[in-house]
Amino acid sequence: MAKVDLKLSIVDQSPVYGSETEAQALQHTIELAQKAEAWGYHRFWVTEHHGSKQVMGSSPEVLISHLLAKTDHIRVGSGGVMLQHYSPFKVAENFNVLASLAPGRVDLGLGRGPGGLPKSTAALRFDSKSPDAASSKPFLEKLVDLGKFLHNRFEDTHPHHGLKVSPAPPQVASLYLLGTTPSSGEMAASLGMPYIFAMFLNSDESIMWEAVEAYRNAFIGTNGTRPEAMLALPVIVADTDEEAAGYASQITVVRILLESGRTFTVFSVEAAEDFGNQSGETFSYETLQSNIINGSSATVRERLLAMQTDYQVDEIFVVTAIDDFPKRLHSYELLSRAFELTG
Repeated sequence: MAKVDLKLSIVDQSPVYGSETEAQALQHTIELAQKAEAWGYHRFWVTEHHGSKQVMGSSPEVLISHLLAKTDHIRVGSGGVMLQHYSPFKVAENFNVLASLAPGRVDLGLGRGPGGLPKSTAALRFDSKSPDAASSKPFLEKLVDLGKFLHNRFEDTHPHHGLKVSPAPPQVASLYLLGTTPSSGEMAASLGMPYIFAMFLNSDESIMWEAVEAYRNAFIGTNGTRPEAMLALPVIVADTDEEAAGYASQITVVRILLESGRTFTVFSVEAAEDFGNQSGETFSYETLQSNIINGSSATVRERLLAMQTDYQVDEIFVVTAIDDFPKRLHSYELLSRAFELTG
């Protein structure tokens, strides 16, 4: 089997399954990060979710710090920090601390979604009258400010000119934008940033194609930078195609449609009803079978290589949602062997 030029990375949501405790979910994330490093994965990113009964990654910065201390060389980052809730200055400080503690190993992936239900969004924006109140600048403006804080590049006329983020790391965290729509691809392109389509949150492959194409077509590079698109895919690998298909068949997603036209994706009917009720809007939802790449090592290898060719990407993140932790580990290990990754 010929080795291919494709980097594989992991996004982990610290899921809680069955009788597991919430603390055990975080311990599983630590163990997975250590094994991912040994198996040769390129990056290990953790997500941000609030007020969830299913996933425990509510503070990626804190978790990243611990994972950096528990690993030796794998890149560790966020997939992603929900910048809409926070001060770009404070996010820059957090990640400058991380990048100073582990130079060259820290990634700052950013997301545009709320990362939780309306009540948790309101709590995060405690100084606002509603979860959607304009308590802060538009996301794009905050994203621009974050980049300038990280690199100390505010114009002389900008109110923040002269304000330095400390500490100053040897190498600042690398910035990435995760998204699930063509508009997110266009936003990343307008700033010359790397872009990751999060198919594990939006499994519509036609939208993924549109988003990646929009990103490449609109990309504005500086200093010779080129578009850098990546995919974050739901993947299950098992010893046989049949076993993997069985795991995949158990996974559904629920898409919520609010009266305002906004859509959100959650992973249970209970969460969908909670979200709709908390939104204060009339809502509907539909349960969908997840579009999961699944199969034996050989089957999944073939699928991922085809997607690498189709989407012209050099790196793919994988998200595996098997509810049995040892079997989840086995899936990641089988994938690493299929691509002959080395730690």
